[in-house]
Amino acid sequence: MHLLIKPASGACNMRCRYCFYADEMACRETHSFGMMPLDTLEAVVRRAIEYSAADGWVGFMFQGGEPTLVGLDFYRALIEFIERYNTARLPVQLGLQTNGLLIDDEWAAFFAAHKFLIGLSLDGPKELHNANRVDARGEGTHSRVMRAAAALTRHGCDFNLLTVVTDRTARGVTAMYNFFAKNGFTWQQYIPCLPPFEAAGNASLSADGYGDFLCRLFDLWYADFTAGRYVYNRTFENYIGMLAGRLPESCDMCGQCSVQFVLEADGGVYPCDFYVLDEYRLGNFVTDPLEVILARERKLGFVETSRQKSDECRACRWFPLCRGGCRRQGGMFCEAYKRFFAHTIDRMQRLARMVAGR
Repeated sequence: MHLLIKPASGACNMRCRYCFYADEMACRETHSFGMMPLDTLEAVVRRAIEYSAADGWVGFMFQGGEPTLVGLDFYRALIEFIERYNTARLPVQLGLQTNGLLIDDEWAAFFAAHKFLIGLSLDGPKELHNANRVDARGEGTHSRVMRAAAALTRHGCDFNLLTVVTDRTARGVTAMYNFFAKNGFTWQQYIPCLPPFEAAGNASLSADGYGDFLCRLFDLWYADFTAGRYVYNRTFENYIGMLAGRLPESCDMCGQCSVQFVLEADGGVYPCDFYVLDEYRLGNFVTDPLEVILARERKLGFVETSRQKSDECRACRWFPLCRGGCRRQGGMFCEAYKRFFAHTIDRMQRLARMVAGR
């Protein structure tokens, strides 16, 4: 079992101009569920380990809002609870997605000691990052995020970058990629900026802009690869793996949603980080049996709805790779993906043959 936990609900010490979770909070009756109490954390850990016996492993991933706002003692308690209840010694995966503002040597040393995989949000060089990622006073945060990256590096903590793609990012993709290379940031993830639920379109990222971004990013990445400089790119790795006959690990490439068990700070369970809304609440992980939560998901039809694709979509040449894309994107980047696949398919197939040993 893998849980995605929001210990500080949507509370954050930044005010990113494209924050999808701020939009979700505004669309539900209870905007914030506050900070997760330690007794709730303990119950979550105990039940997750109990439910994971059949899987043979358990994972706890923390994000927000900003999950470091609950304080380091919260995560020290997490380790104590895992040690107390994991009597079967199941493998435990730990991760945390952060904006980095609170990460110092103490945090970094703790994460390294307990083998957390950290996702650090960084949108490239200063001028790109600070265009959207500002603090509560409206000031840029780039230098503070770079200090967090330095602390994580000093302590040998594994981390990757999470970059949100906007049209401005797309126009600066070469500067962004070179900045990451210069700083040794070779583990990268990119997600397209999503519009608010009530928006008619996407003012931050167009299909043309995203298509430009994907094509240019692949060209840069492929040039590095052929020159013997390996850069992990989650998107490209998944597509190449799919061409080699492997299952994608990124849920937006699976062709249907999966129930992710997203937990809010009160223990409330939701099926997806993009749908932490009242109508998708499945119950409470602390008080409701797992079978009841799963029964509510089946009644909701969250997974079944995601399997519905148009005839036009299924007839597309690229459907075996695209599989309809992420449900939350709603097809808004369809033309971007078509352009990307046409631009890269020969090179991706070549790499897939290498992966498959053919």
